[in-house]
Amino acid sequence: MELKVIKEDEKTLIVEAKGESTTITNLVSKELWNDSSVSEAANIKEHPYLGEPKIMVKTNRGSPRVALEKSVTRLLDQTAEFREEFKRAMKK
Repeated sequence: MELKVIKEDEKTLIVEAKGESTTITNLVSKELWNDSSVSEAANIKEHPYLGEPKIMVKTNRGSPRVALEKSVTRLLDQTAEFREEFKRAMKK
């Protein structure tokens, strides 16, 4: 995956995820809503075949880059927890 910053200012960040489907960008954008500093978050796909998926985050306080990093960290923690639960379930 290659990430490319499309737009960034003190309250807005748009990142393109080249070579990915909207599955990952949708997951991240939904997790962004769990941050109280986020005022807007979205998964953007301009064209179903030609466009690359993007994540847009706007904050009402703090850095949108930090909000994005925190959301990805929370998702990684959830994924690790799911992996452990899955392993335990498969041993039964």
